[in-house]
Amino acid sequence: MVVVEDYVSNIEETCGEEKHFIVFLKYEKKDEALAKILAKTKVERSISSIIFELNFKGVPIRVYSSGKILFRDVKDKTTLKNILSELLL
Repeated sequence: MVVVEDYVSNIEETCGEEKHFIVFLKYEKKDEALAKILAKTKVERSISSIIFELNFKGVPIRVYSSGKILFRDVKDKTTLKNILSELLL
């Protein structure tokens, strides 16, 4: 089973009314993680293969090739970890 901590170095919650989370991937695992995420999501828009606007089960996601991922409108950290587990499986 995939453990989120194998791929993720840090998770931060943004300030404001809407719940957004910023996930930072571990540098040595970022390419593998990005490939898995892109394979399991619907790409809505791509900007020069540097920034990807994705959708996974109604959750808007912005992925940067640097290994930073923005998850929008996620209720809590538990829900985020469940989504990450599915994406990184």
